[in-house]
Amino acid sequence: MGVIRNKKAFLAFLLPGLLFYILAVFYPIEESIRLSFMKWGGIGKKQFVGLKNYVTMFHDEVFYEAFFNNLIYLVIVVSMQLLIGLFFAILLTYMTKHVTLVKTLYYVPCIITTVAITQLFRSMYSTEPMGLLNQILQKVGLGGMVTSWLAKVSTVLPAVSIPEGWRFTGMYMVIFYAALVSLDPSVYEAAKIDGASEMQILFKIKMPLIKDIVLLTLTMCLTGALRGFDIPFLLTSGGPGNASELMSTYMYKKAFSSNQYGYGSTLAVFIIIESILVVYILRKIFTSKEQKEEKRIEKERIRRNRRGNH
Repeated sequence: MGVIRNKKAFLAFLLPGLLFYILAVFYPIEESIRLSFMKWGGIGKKQFVGLKNYVTMFHDEVFYEAFFNNLIYLVIVVSMQLLIGLFFAILLTYMTKHVTLVKTLYYVPCIITTVAITQLFRSMYSTEPMGLLNQILQKVGLGGMVTSWLAKVSTVLPAVSIPEGWRFTGMYMVIFYAALVSLDPSVYEAAKIDGASEMQILFKIKMPLIKDIVLLTLTMCLTGALRGFDIPFLLTSGGPGNASELMSTYMYKKAFSSNQYGYGSTLAVFIIIESILVVYILRKIFTSKEQKEEKRIEKERIRRNRRGNH
């Protein structure tokens, strides 16, 4: 009876969260998949068109432009959030004072509203009046580089990517820091005694030990960047032209601005599929590395046993 009672309690606590997740995540995904086979303007009868929306998508030049823009956006955002976050997390492990203050200061951008961050960077990039970025360039003698960052085709995509990268750097820093400080010091103190440098300890011992956290953060960061929408849309709405158009902003325009809900749902399904593929590929890469490492350890153990027998 105790086991049955525990199972019932488990289900009772799990059910509300599961129902909410189904309604908030799975139902919208199911509706997007269903609507991707329809032609619908938001009002009136839905018309089944089969794969026509998918054929249209793969013949849409703006779709390809948005896709490649999304890849560049992804590289910038992921590089900033993970590399800078990891770098500051490592620095924090060597600090002995004011660690909590530093973590709090770096985490603050995560809790600032999107509109406030957008306005902050719009002011920094502006030319009339002169924004902070252009003022700094003038002060250091690089006045020739002063430009309207959000209106120039060659600079707009990095300009809308940097705010998103900066915003969540602190969050990943805190995650990496928590993983690093949770390691048992005795694991790498032996390496110090053997003469290993700090860099060797970091890359040969600490990083392999937190590989599961690296996989988690990389998955979160990549899927988040693939779905990036709010800051790029508020800054430029995909302009000038389609220079900063992302998959998510293009999907929003088609669905809610042009009332092409069927085609917009097709773009949403594509975003879902590429997010799933990214997670699958990452897990395959990390799993294969783990299997190789296990084989290497097994071979080393066999070699040592043979030496012991001789």
